[in-house]
Amino acid sequence: MPEKFTQMSAELHRYAVEHSDCDDELMQRLVEETELAAGDMSVMLTAPEQATMMALLVRAIGARRALELGTFTGYGSIAIARGLPADGILITCDVSDEWTGIARRYFDETGFADRIDLQLGPALDTLGVLPEDEPFDFIFIDADKGNYPAYYEKCVRLLRTGGLMMIDNVFYGGHVVSGSQGSERGQFAAEVRQLNDRIAADDRVLSTMLSVADGVTLALKLG
Repeated sequence: MPEKFTQMSAELHRYAVEHSDCDDELMQRLVEETELAAGDMSVMLTAPEQATMMALLVRAIGARRALELGTFTGYGSIAIARGLPADGILITCDVSDEWTGIARRYFDETGFADRIDLQLGPALDTLGVLPEDEPFDFIFIDADKGNYPAYYEKCVRLLRTGGLMMIDNVFYGGHVVSGSQGSERGQFAAEVRQLNDRIAADDRVLSTMLSVADGVTLALKLG
């Protein structure tokens, strides 16, 4: 089958963002504060077009219970919460009190603090105590890449049949196909590559990999 895709350029990416229902004034302030406080680490922010896609998907599937691994300063968390109904709940996990301190302020400002349950501590510990008889409708994985395979296995069990999982950074800057080896980056790329292969072969889910931001995989849990 011939290749059928349009190569993304910086100009085309700006065009796509401009034609997506992405940022508003509050989210722009959150981005600016994160960039000032975190410097190069602000690259961990969820891309605006990706955040909009999450809010759209959460609303489209009628999600009421959502789970996020990797809060950072809360940009993605707010996007998910915006897609939830008033009685919905998002459990979001992170280990940093510093970065989630910024997130908490913006959760309060959005008025979504009552539907966001921030859990501080290793995500695997939090996942280990979440009951499987209270499954989630939507799960977003965007945390430390070394634990991606373990996160995925636990999250599949916590996702309801017909629920949707989104995994971020599945391209890992292109290193999943570049063959990077012998460095920490190469090690993490190997973990992400292992997970990508596992999802593609997993008959528990119907999945697709999309070239949004640094690559995202959508996985629908089958019956």
